Formats: sequence, C-alpha cells, structure tokens
Amino acid sequence: METFEDFLSQIADPAQQARTREVLDWVADAFPQLGQRIAWNQPMFTDHGTFIIAFSLSRQHLAVAPETITLEHFDARIAQAGYKRTKMLIQLPWNKPVDYDLLLDIIAYNIEEKKDCDTFWRKSDK
Repeated sequence: METFEDFLSQIADPAQQARTREVLDWVADAFPQLGQRIAWNQPMFTDHGTFIIAFSLSRQHLAVAPETITLEHFDARIAQAGYKRTKMLIQLPWNKPVDYDLLLDIIAYNIEEKKDCDTFWRKSDK
C-alpha cells in the first residue's frame, strides 16, 4: 500500500480516508497479484500492464471505475446493491456499507476478460 500512502494522506475527512484505505487494502489483500499505481490522480490496480479498476473521491461517495463494458455486465447487480451508476463509474456512498462480493466479482471479471489484453484499456470499450 506504499504506492497509495501519499494519495491517502491528502484526504482531509478522516472517515473518507479510513473508508478509502479499507477498500484499497481489501483489493490488495484479495488480489495480491495486481499492480498498484497512481494515474490521473487516482489509485488504480493493473494486471500485466492492463487496467483493472480505479477509485476516486467525491464529497458524497467513493467512485469505482472498472470500464464501461464491465459496468454494463454488472448493471443489474449494481442496481440491486443500491448503488448509483454513471456511464463510467459506480458511486459507493460514504454512509453505506461496501458490497465486497460485488467488488470481488467485478475485479475477477476484469482480470479474466483482460487476461489476453495487450493494451491498457480495452480496445472495444465504449
């Protein structure tokens, strides 16, 4: 998690910092093979140089960005979890629990779907 320490230390709200750290730690523990980096001022995880998932903050939520194709694939589960979704991200409200089962499946899906990908982004992503 050293990669993310500077990012985390800049989060002024202690509760938001703690939640973001919790989620990033969980991803790192659940998927230790993933690389960690900061790009576009966002913590992100990669696999063999290809994008898997990124996170960003807003006042109301922690945003999860796994690429549009993945969001579309999980659309029903995202709605069932009670999360709002935009074209590019899922909004995890600060005041609600994180659905880690959903997050696990999203990340595992991206890893599997991109195992032969040789570019950072999917070429067919919208």
